[in-house]
Amino acid sequence: MASFWTGERVRLRGIEPDDWTALMRIEADEERLGDLVRPPRSAEGHRARAKELAVAASDGDCFTLVVETLDTGQPVGVVGSHHADARAGWFEYGISLGAEHRRKGYATEAATLLLRYMFAERRFHKCQARVFAHNQASLALHRGLGFVEEGRLREHVFFDGGHHDVVMLGLLADEFSPPHPGRTAS
Repeated sequence: MASFWTGERVRLRGIEPDDWTALMRIEADEERLGDLVRPPRSAEGHRARAKELAVAASDGDCFTLVVETLDTGQPVGVVGSHHADARAGWFEYGISLGAEHRRKGYATEAATLLLRYMFAERRFHKCQARVFAHNQASLALHRGLGFVEEGRLREHVFFDGGHHDVVMLGLLADEFSPPHPGRTAS
């Protein structure tokens, strides 16, 4: 049987200190594509952040992983689970891919691997995602995974000179399972 964390195109793996250049490119792409604007971080700051993530302890519910292509072994993005509430049974997740790696199926596969882990192995009931309303590609990705719009935080974030809406999306475990069944042993 293949690794639980390996799909047809991508593998999810822990962050290594040498991933700092990929993390730097992904952060720069987020800003160029109209996401949050932050002060520039130095190369040393990116190295320190990658090292911090590489040694961060995971409780199994909140973590960040590298999305790596199987064909080249190149890091193309990150995916992670955040703000998990095990008692209530929900978690929030996020995904970010470098601009040149988008629309190739990597995000769908990486999200599917993470969601399968959180629903099947960690037994969460619900996943939440926040997406900027102008990010049509991300909205389409999430709708394709079965997420449903649950609300909109009007003019909730400020960047690029103006206030922008954030779309709140939700996916229940039983909504995820039918279109994305778990692997069978080979």
